[in-house]
Amino acid sequence: MSAAVINIAWAVVFALVGGAAGGFLLIWFSSRIPAVFDKITPDMDEGKEIIRGNRAVADYFGRIVSAAILGVSIIIAAAVLGGLLAALHY
Repeated sequence: MSAAVINIAWAVVFALVGGAAGGFLLIWFSSRIPAVFDKITPDMDEGKEIIRGNRAVADYFGRIVSAAILGVSIIIAAAVLGGLLAALHY
């Protein structure tokens, strides 16, 4: 078997493992980010404010959480890409 085929096989393995780990981490971080945000603002219950119809809190909370999820996704994508490059750079 040639070295190129072995490198491609390792790249596929790294992509699958990295993708699975990245998906797990993204789901885990997505569930933890609102709890961290609640600790940062202890005097305000964002859930109650959103239920009461406070649109400003809903918009701010949504933007902060979505920005954090996007940031985590970019970091995970960079890690998966690094694994692929390492596998292909034999």
